Amino acid sequence: MKAAYTRYDLHFAFPAGTSRDVLTHKETYFIKVWHDDRPDVYGIGECALFRGLSADDRPDYEKKLREVCADIDRIDTLDLSGWSSIRFGVETALLDLRHGGVRRIFPTSFFEGKERIVINGLIWMGDKETMHRRIEEKLQAGFRCIKLKIGAIDFRSELELLAEIRARYTSREVELRVDANGAFTPDNVREHLDRLARYDIHSVEQPIRVGQWQALAELCRDTPVPVALDEELIGVESPAEKEALLDAVRPQYIVLKPALIGGFSGAAAWIKAAAARRIGWWVTSALESNIGLNAIAQWASSLSSEMPQGLGTGRLYTDNIPSPLRQHGETLSYDPAENWDTSKIIWN
Repeated sequence: MKAAYTRYDLHFAFPAGTSRDVLTHKETYFIKVWHDDRPDVYGIGECALFRGLSADDRPDYEKKLREVCADIDRIDTLDLSGWSSIRFGVETALLDLRHGGVRRIFPTSFFEGKERIVINGLIWMGDKETMHRRIEEKLQAGFRCIKLKIGAIDFRSELELLAEIRARYTSREVELRVDANGAFTPDNVREHLDRLARYDIHSVEQPIRVGQWQALAELCRDTPVPVALDEELIGVESPAEKEALLDAVRPQYIVLKPALIGGFSGAAAWIKAAAARRIGWWVTSALESNIGLNAIAQWASSLSSEMPQGLGTGRLYTDNIPSPLRQHGETLSYDPAENWDTSKIIWN
């Protein structure tokens, strides 16, 4: 078996605001695997590095990629602990190759075009008027689950946006999720969640910054809004560490981003640990291109979850990889009659 990798830079169609930063572009890497005797049949995976967030954001990242490609025949013996995004890419590429090199990662009815995945409508940060317009667009498109990134504009304006939605739709009609990206502090988080609770919020993702387990545990024991751990899962790799975190904090939900939490194998371990503790979960993409999004969507469809998933739609970027992924209102689907166009990817 052979392998190669290449870097690919994605550019946002609009400035994407979070409480941490405003994103205009994203660096990612693709890995390709094939057999010597059939170079025309190959699998592609995305090593979806997220600068500033991935635990494997390290200066020797490409060195590790070269090592993986050189030793792809011995991949089972390579130590990929601590290299979450590379594990995600390698798992995807190998599964793709195993299933014929046609971007079929998991053989599900989603890949066959017979199933659609319900997704949330993500509202990126912006000024109040921009966020209001984006909310209205999602509601008019038929989204029944809206997720707002909060913490960058003034909190009063964010509450006003939530109040406007609740004035028109009950929680049975439209589910509201918020993602704080660690914007609150242990001193003010309860006050903020008390105010959010007035609008019947489904959940708040990562209300305080990572590493504050005691404060999170105290909050989760008596929170007015269910708490979902997101960034807190990054870099927690061993089963014992996963169990220790969940036992200590006891969140209501966890958010699974395979590229950031050890690939599909790492995410599956989180699900197992959460299920044993009756902790809910859903799957979310993390700004991958359509290569990574396709893999995550197929994996999510194999899990038979009825919750809206946090999957992007490929419309974030001006130079995404053309794919058969399609958005219809609040659903994501795969059109097997359409083709992939990977001609933009130039391999090293």
